[in-house]
Amino acid sequence: MKLSQYMLERKSVRTFNANQKIDSDKLSTFKEFIKDIKNPYDIPVKFEILDKDANGLSSPVIAGEEAYVIATVPKIEHAEEAYGYSFELMMLCAKALGIGTVMIGGTMKREIFEQAAGLKDGEMMPCVTPIGIPADKRSIKENLMRTGIKADSRKDASKLFFQDEFDKAMGETSDEVRLALEHVRWAPSAVNKQPWRIVRQGSVYHFYEKKDKGYINPSTGDLQKIDLGIAICHFMTSLKDHGVDSKLVLDDPSIACSEDTEYIASVVVEE
Repeated sequence: MKLSQYMLERKSVRTFNANQKIDSDKLSTFKEFIKDIKNPYDIPVKFEILDKDANGLSSPVIAGEEAYVIATVPKIEHAEEAYGYSFELMMLCAKALGIGTVMIGGTMKREIFEQAAGLKDGEMMPCVTPIGIPADKRSIKENLMRTGIKADSRKDASKLFFQDEFDKAMGETSDEVRLALEHVRWAPSAVNKQPWRIVRQGSVYHFYEKKDKGYINPSTGDLQKIDLGIAICHFMTSLKDHGVDSKLVLDDPSIACSEDTEYIASVVVEE
């Protein structure tokens, strides 16, 4: 299944068709997929589908959902990046099967979800997603939310992707890398902040987090590091789907950057 074809199509869904259930065969395919989602950090992210009624699960910004997917991860270094990478693969698989999703981390009664997930000491559950069949029309509340965060717009590539240092726009790349970067540019992020920045040095693409205040707490970790995991997922998955090998390395190149910018990881591309 080439998931990159859904990266530009997928939209967050908060309004579902309560009268239509997910096809049983598609649900079985989805359940099988989430059993063993890998990420390049080799950190286990455990997924589970929970019935909303049996577990008393809901969110004030969601309507008509059928169930919730929860995911837990050990509280260790790079957990957030691994979580974002695996969570995004799950949501792309859902899109491929016609199942709606939206990553939510705050607009829910967290203690109820964590209890239903059986969260253990040393674990965290940063986000969940409702699943169901998308409604034909979005609710007024959802439309207002999307407008508020400018959900259908993204920063220009020149503000995200750089060459050698942060003061020079990235130069020409192969068609495959250009597409992968576009897939990164349109990746989802918390409140559409798009905190990823990429500096290219030769065939190595260094990923950085441009930090905003208010996105770190003990229950979720650093939500913007989850966003970086999503961005890395888009980049590496897109390359793989188009026949280009890449590998993740953790090797800070010590490029001069502002205090609110943190090195996350590098992707070595076989161009």
